[in-house]
Amino acid sequence: MNWIPPKSPYNLLQEQLYKNPWKVFVCCIFCNLTRRKQAEPYFWLFLRIYPTPQAAAMANVEELADMIQPLGLSSRRAKTLIEMSRDYILKDWSNDATKLYGIGKYGSDAYQIFCTNSWRSATPKDGALVNYHKWCLENY
Repeated sequence: MNWIPPKSPYNLLQEQLYKNPWKVFVCCIFCNLTRRKQAEPYFWLFLRIYPTPQAAAMANVEELADMIQPLGLSSRRAKTLIEMSRDYILKDWSNDATKLYGIGKYGSDAYQIFCTNSWRSATPKDGALVNYHKWCLENY
């Protein structure tokens, strides 16, 4: 991918992850309904233990749920991380990220903004993505 999203004053995690769409999706799953300050340590722990979609797809759902339990929604989140990783490997999703299990508008918008050069046509609703998108429109 040739697209490099501009660094913003918001320093979103996705700004660091743009080279790897799977990590952007994982980040969105961790940050969904959870504050970044709470989610971020578990996000980096997850990536240390499951550094690839292949590793995450093979994770034990109960072990993963136990690991991320302090975040809440741990069973649902664990299942989503595993199923999304399987879909990431097996499905043709590059033109529609919502084909991935558990990836909705937030994850799809993050992919469009940070991983493709189609950020101008994104219409994010998530507050952090709205701020980043608006900043990009004003500065680029």
